[in-house]
Amino acid sequence: MAIRYSRFLPLITFISDLIILNIALQCAHSLVFKYYSSEIQSVNFVLLVNLVWASISTVTKNYIIHRPLILKDNLNGFLSSLLYHLLVVLAIIYFFKLYEVSRWEMFFTYSLFFFLIIIQRSAIFFILDYIRKKGYNRRHVLVIGDETIANRLIRSFDKHPEYGYYFTDFISEEMIKDFPEKVLIKKLMTKNPDEIFVCYKYLHPSLLQKLVDFGDQNAIKIKLVSDLVLNNNYASIVNYENLPVIHLSSSPVLSLKVIFFKRSFDVLFSLSVMITGSPIFILLILLTKLTSKGPAFYKQVRIGKNHKPFTIYKFRSMYVNAEAAGPQLSSDADPRITTWGRILRKSRMDELPQFWNVLKGEMSVVGPRPERQYFIEQLLERSPNYKKLLRIKPGLTSIGQVSYGYAENIDQMHSRLRYDLIYLNNISFNNDMGIILKTIRVMVQFKGK
Repeated sequence: MAIRYSRFLPLITFISDLIILNIALQCAHSLVFKYYSSEIQSVNFVLLVNLVWASISTVTKNYIIHRPLILKDNLNGFLSSLLYHLLVVLAIIYFFKLYEVSRWEMFFTYSLFFFLIIIQRSAIFFILDYIRKKGYNRRHVLVIGDETIANRLIRSFDKHPEYGYYFTDFISEEMIKDFPEKVLIKKLMTKNPDEIFVCYKYLHPSLLQKLVDFGDQNAIKIKLVSDLVLNNNYASIVNYENLPVIHLSSSPVLSLKVIFFKRSFDVLFSLSVMITGSPIFILLILLTKLTSKGPAFYKQVRIGKNHKPFTIYKFRSMYVNAEAAGPQLSSDADPRITTWGRILRKSRMDELPQFWNVLKGEMSVVGPRPERQYFIEQLLERSPNYKKLLRIKPGLTSIGQVSYGYAENIDQMHSRLRYDLIYLNNISFNNDMGIILKTIRVMVQFKGK
């Protein structure tokens, strides 16, 4: 039998995580201040951080990479471990008053640790993806049950070789009826599968139980495949005693972990921009005031999460009373826009005051752009799916804004909507960072529409 080198992957990942943690510790120590008042405390603190991480990592098993390869799921699990680690270390430090640790150094340590883990996990996923597409590191699977469901499953395996599954055989429901249960189990033993996928419609409970027992006794994973076909929907299993119930939803429910990290990032990022960029803010205020009559800031009521109205802030880019005739969308040749306002809009700098909205908790850095009730009512008539966007906080920037740009009419707003709906189904730290980087590129290149 060939050696399954993949069994060493969890150990390699576990050790490399510890190495990366210590690299982050040393880099933060070198970049900021001294962590400790003595070398003894230095060694003790590093030892504490490593022991706590080893313990939490062992409990959460964040070093195990599951199939299929989904990077954001793995990173979400890692973020949970990182949060637990931070809380335990801070509790030990401040409750027992063991060490004098700078908050900034803790911030740099954990930020760098997470950043390096993103690179490491991405590299691991890339290598595994490449290896599996070449036909290595595959698990042999046996499929049992309904032929229609089985064919869909097999086509999925063929379409995604990166899953690392190799189809060995199929036993239909008709064949199961012809085999006594003992003969069926014996036949399964001869196939020597790593996993058995049970495609069920009317599988007898006693046979299913025997398959589960067979899997437990022979270290073979037994997986049930439903006859449901979901299009852009999400399913999760909830166990009510011994009754598994499938929960379906049209969009994923954000976990407390995702909400916590998204909000923490919003606050830290907004504070960093507003503090370091304060000279630029002052300059923009002066230029806006000097180039046209009126206030430097423009306020407007928008609709936020759960249909809650709030006041959005911008650097004024239009002449005063530009909407005296009622709500209007702007265009490239809009005469209401000032000369300086065109520069603000091209660079997207007119949106910068919304970091204040982010700090207040009314907006997020990344999310669907907030609209006025007047336009929301028209959008809902054409696309009821717009209601989904009102379940999360609106954003200072969005995938719709960087990929499509400002909308000049309802038709364009409707076209841009599909980008934000895609984001709604793919909310993650990686996607948010990608949108932020694209936004910066648009600002630097003056490609704002």
